[in-house]
Amino acid sequence: MLSRRLAAVLAVMCLAVPLASPAQAAGDPRGGSRGDWPSWQQDARGTRHNAHERHITPANVGGLKLKWAFAYPKAAGTPRSQPAVVGDTVYFGSPEGKLYARDARTGAPRWEFDLATVGQGRTQVQDGPAVARGKVYFGDTRGYFYAVDQRTGRLVWSRRLDETITAIVTSSPLVFGDRVYVGVSSGENILGKEHACCTFRGHLNALDADTGRQVWRFYTVPESREDGTWPNGVKRYAPSGGGVWSSPAIDPRTRTLYVGTGQNYTGSAGHYDSVLALNIDTGRPRWTRKMTDVDTWRLECSLPTPEDREFCPNLPAGTALDFDLGASPNLFTVRGRPMVAIGQKSGVFHVLDARTGRIVWQRQMSTPMPGGGLSGVQWGTSFDGERLYVATYMANPGTLFALDPATGHLLWQTPNPPDGCTTGGAAQSPGSCRLGHTPAVSTTPGLVWEGSMDGKMRAYSARTGEVLWTYDTIQDVQGVNGLTGRGGAVSGGGGAVVSHGMLFIQSGYFFTPYPSPHGSVFLAFGL
Repeated sequence: MLSRRLAAVLAVMCLAVPLASPAQAAGDPRGGSRGDWPSWQQDARGTRHNAHERHITPANVGGLKLKWAFAYPKAAGTPRSQPAVVGDTVYFGSPEGKLYARDARTGAPRWEFDLATVGQGRTQVQDGPAVARGKVYFGDTRGYFYAVDQRTGRLVWSRRLDETITAIVTSSPLVFGDRVYVGVSSGENILGKEHACCTFRGHLNALDADTGRQVWRFYTVPESREDGTWPNGVKRYAPSGGGVWSSPAIDPRTRTLYVGTGQNYTGSAGHYDSVLALNIDTGRPRWTRKMTDVDTWRLECSLPTPEDREFCPNLPAGTALDFDLGASPNLFTVRGRPMVAIGQKSGVFHVLDARTGRIVWQRQMSTPMPGGGLSGVQWGTSFDGERLYVATYMANPGTLFALDPATGHLLWQTPNPPDGCTTGGAAQSPGSCRLGHTPAVSTTPGLVWEGSMDGKMRAYSARTGEVLWTYDTIQDVQGVNGLTGRGGAVSGGGGAVVSHGMLFIQSGYFFTPYPSPHGSVFLAFGL
């Protein structure tokens, strides 16, 4: 997935819902309260919907104001770590290689964990942390995975999940029972023509949540073997790829895990561009379904010169597509039939029978871009119990859709507002601005939350798709950490988190670069 790999190599009436008890705020293993957002998917079934958020409503959302900001150093790069909120604390990773715990209301510091204390080399946190069992779980861009104490930030355990060059953890972990489930991907296919591409194999891991011990691992492609040479004489290896970029979802009743995979880097083998249904106890597949027949892609497939394109053997056949299933799945039931829904970078939204993998319905949400699927569904979608909400990325313009979960019938659609690039901070950089949706979709009762490449964060009516609130993140803000920051495109890799009357986002995504003298920002809003 091009945008992800580039980042790797270089988130009415106000009903009184109480915040966490002192024990919860202190990191008690039972900590948390109704209305938390403890993991990337919000819940095990991957809804990205906070049903208990009752503070912010369609009637009062227009009153949201910036409450505090956290600014990153200019040299740190782009933020992508979707936050988690448990009780009165927000947890988020940063591009300068730290995991922060801050007071959700004020931004006051609780603790910070520096990843430089483990392993060697510069690293970033690109996945969203998961908070459970008194710990905070997250990964980094070196392939390491961590568990730190929820109350103190002290390291409990860490392990390197993959030592392959450029192995990364963008798959936000999901904790279920006494295990944590996380995928691993890689940027090996964008290392250039002098690299002996490629040997990386995507995998999904089940770890003991208390010790980090590996319980099982499922590889998405067979082990690679030497397979001749590239045009410049550099050794070639195949098959490879099939990275797991996204967070899984779990059906607690059937104890089945669902997750999507990326394309091959070399060869045409394995569970690439697939939906996997795995037994959470053993890691054995219940079923798998491939959504693209052939898809082998490396960086040179998107470069213009004939010399470069010799390194993309699938290009003449039209199968160098970059059609990852990098979005996370939603699980739901229609008239007693369990379903799994997932978007693809091809622009197709799939709904499958969760028991068999058979297609129930599909809908084409956007037309693929030449040389890759960046117009499609990039990170994730939401289900609020009534509607499915899907957003497209660089679809000229990207559009937010509401769909009937039983049939795929279009209930409403709202294109990225056309004035997005002519108003606010984006108007100063017309050459940079695009109308598209970078983040995953999030929902709360009556509201849909989605950010844009134009730098605006918006709240939409879940019933009609009308824009009810807009905030321009491309402006200077003073961080509670003493730095000045400025947002940009609302960051991909996650989406908005809405919990206990607060909205949290990351802004400053690299794929839509706006000029700025400052670093990117983490923003917290409230009424």
